[in-house]
Amino acid sequence: MRGFESLTEINRYPTRHLSDSLKELPFNPDYREGALNAINTCLKVQPGEVMTVVTDEETIEIGASLFEASVKAGAIVTPYVIEDYSTRSLVNMPQPILEAIAKSQVALYAVQSQQGELPARRQFVNVIEQRQVRYAHMVMISPEIMLQGMRADYTVVDSIGTKIHTMVSACHTINCKTDAGTDIEATFDPDIKWIKTCGMITPQIWSNLPAGEVFTAPQNVNGIYVVDGTIGDYFSQKYGNLEEFPITLEIENNRLRSAHCDNKYLQTEFWRYVHLSENSDRIGEWAIGANIGVKKMIYNLLQDEKLPGMHIALGDPYGSQTGADWSAPTHVDAIAKNCNIWVDGNQIMRGGKFTFLAQ
Repeated sequence: MRGFESLTEINRYPTRHLSDSLKELPFNPDYREGALNAINTCLKVQPGEVMTVVTDEETIEIGASLFEASVKAGAIVTPYVIEDYSTRSLVNMPQPILEAIAKSQVALYAVQSQQGELPARRQFVNVIEQRQVRYAHMVMISPEIMLQGMRADYTVVDSIGTKIHTMVSACHTINCKTDAGTDIEATFDPDIKWIKTCGMITPQIWSNLPAGEVFTAPQNVNGIYVVDGTIGDYFSQKYGNLEEFPITLEIENNRLRSAHCDNKYLQTEFWRYVHLSENSDRIGEWAIGANIGVKKMIYNLLQDEKLPGMHIALGDPYGSQTGADWSAPTHVDAIAKNCNIWVDGNQIMRGGKFTFLAQ
């Protein structure tokens, strides 16, 4: 990544009109509760902290609500709207944004995903991790999510995540089955960490918002996984609910061996995506959703993967967090509905409901 020069973006980018408009832009007042939850509960922004808020033109009203909440918390906030600095889709993250987050204590990134932007987002996250910035990743945030998942009680979500983390952190095997045909087993390396991202963001562990999952990079995965929920990256926005046209993944020795779907456009596009690099077809994530404030799928991956259940991802294993020693330039999540989950033979979920919680 290029070095960090002084912040001269106003000189190099004389038309910051979108970014500057964020300071006074009207927005739906119903976003305010979720925005305050993000800033005060999850990021715990303190008076005087330096903060960067990044959004895009499509998400600008939500960005404005997050900016307002940051200012109310007493942060010294600079807003950035991506389209002031680059056309979409991004090939590289604009340098002024990278420079700003390198000098921040807190940052958030609330945008819509576009095809091919994962490498640019990786540049952003690399700086976050190098500088240990408290960071909320809100890619594909939507009005619906601001009124649902972002209003969750994250003290409760975090306590559930802690319980799950205790159950799985030393486990050997997890099995998942669904009525749709999923029958899959994963084994785990004790040297690879399980990560809890349930809303309480620290300099060491950044998190998606809305939050609520416990994940790791599995050692090995075998079986059939039927994706009847939704899939990630730009696919979620493009294909939405897969209940009518589920995609069936055959996984052997942690690699995707086949993918079948009656929607042949999706099948072809997905197969192409998971073969963009040597490790794009490798299972890089095994995760359990923990956000009981999310009641149903809305077919937006940012929230749906937090719904109580299990999901996998093909591609990058987030080695900077899990400790996995391989990487991939791609990462695509896949969600199955109404999971039954066993940890070392003990059932912890039945039909998408945790067995250890009073229903």
